[in-house]
Amino acid sequence: MADETQELLGESKRTNRLLALLLAKGVQQNEAIAMLGTAGFKPRVIAELLGTTRNTVSVALSVQKKRRTKTKNVSAKVKRN
Repeated sequence: MADETQELLGESKRTNRLLALLLAKGVQQNEAIAMLGTAGFKPRVIAELLGTTRNTVSVALSVQKKRRTKTKNVSAKVKRN
């Protein structure tokens, strides 16, 4: 039973990675990082999928997070005025 569970888990991980690669195909690296990050992939896995470094992925995710925060703050100010 445990062997079957492990096999299914491995199969699921491979399927998720394949879908992630298909999703990222044909888009710029930063877009792919954003999509995969939003989908819940960890920076290490994103880096492996895209053939880049974990640091590159972490920096890109951090920059995107700062941009989202800045956009939210500007939107909130506009609504108040």
